[in-house]
Amino acid sequence: MPPPIALSASSSSSSSFYLLTPPTSSSSQRIPKTPPFSANNRDRDTTLPLTATKTLRFSRRRSMACSAVSIEKETPEAQRPDTFLRESSSSSSVRARFEKMIRDAQDSVCKAIEAADGGGKFKEDVWSRPGGGGGISRVLQDGAVWEKAGVNVSVVYGVMPPEAYRAAKAASADLKPGPVPFFAAGISSVLHPNNPFAPTLHFNYRYFETDSPQDAPGAPRQWWFGGGTDLTPAYIFEEDVKHFHSVQKKTCDKFDPTFYPRFKKWCDDYFYIKHRGERRGLGGIFFDDLNDYDQEMLLSFATECANSVIPAYIPIIEKRKNTPFTDRQKAWQQLRRGRYVEFNLVYDRGTTFGLKTGGRIESILVSLPLTARWEYDHKPEEGSEEWKLLDACINPKEWI
Repeated sequence: MPPPIALSASSSSSSSFYLLTPPTSSSSQRIPKTPPFSANNRDRDTTLPLTATKTLRFSRRRSMACSAVSIEKETPEAQRPDTFLRESSSSSSVRARFEKMIRDAQDSVCKAIEAADGGGKFKEDVWSRPGGGGGISRVLQDGAVWEKAGVNVSVVYGVMPPEAYRAAKAASADLKPGPVPFFAAGISSVLHPNNPFAPTLHFNYRYFETDSPQDAPGAPRQWWFGGGTDLTPAYIFEEDVKHFHSVQKKTCDKFDPTFYPRFKKWCDDYFYIKHRGERRGLGGIFFDDLNDYDQEMLLSFATECANSVIPAYIPIIEKRKNTPFTDRQKAWQQLRRGRYVEFNLVYDRGTTFGLKTGGRIESILVSLPLTARWEYDHKPEEGSEEWKLLDACINPKEWI
């Protein structure tokens, strides 16, 4: 799931944004040590005077000490708050309207998923951060239709180290800002059906703001939108893929006719498993760091994209969820799930961001399926239905 939010994320990832606190400044210049690695040293002091670092060996411990940032842990909450925003936030701000949009989308998608499943119910966890913000994680597992379905939202404030900023914004490695204050909000979801003829879906929509880096006073505040929706089937039904892409194109065309071809290619390029030479699935739309249009237009566009998830996906599920299948077809689905795992853990910017900032691990990895499979040197027979899917992942097609 791409950066970002609890989501991928994902996009995506997929992934959440997590709140950080900057290192405390003091005259003694205390430097954080390596985080404890076992229960036996949890209570040890985690700082030492600057002069003491001279005695440390040139090791992983020392290299980590120079860039460590203390991380606020989540606090479980018994009830959902009306808003995760700070009291100073205006209800008419982009932040407030984006939060309302993603929470409404979470409610509507979860309702549609439960209705299609016919029995499964989402488990909900609400959490907050001491410094501000929080999130709502919802997961349905072992349902009649879905093996695992996660739909998460987060709205957080924080300060991220330079490496996390580069992961979030795909910034150049030679960019060396200090700790960057940020605000991030987003919805992220990955839906893994049981039936190998029913496709996996991922979607993620997020809004991000940064203030001036601490070593760049006076630098302008930045904001951007990101996200996308993409389809990952194990078997190709052309009418399903065309329906899905048609909904994405119709949504994009309401705002700019160049959006769909541009974001469709972006999606094909982003969800690329480099070490396999193939895409994760059959694409959709994806965009990131988008701020070169009017902010109100992009807010409306992100809203329309989130609202298009149900009409793009649920009709396909209803058509395929009860299709009979064999053990061989299930095994192929599990192999494709393995590809999904590889992309999310190795390449997804959202997952990378979450792991680098030490965020809520259940939210970061919610995109992973309950089950997957890796076979040594598996090659589908040329011309088979499995081969057709793999060929489409290696050679992206124009579906509409």
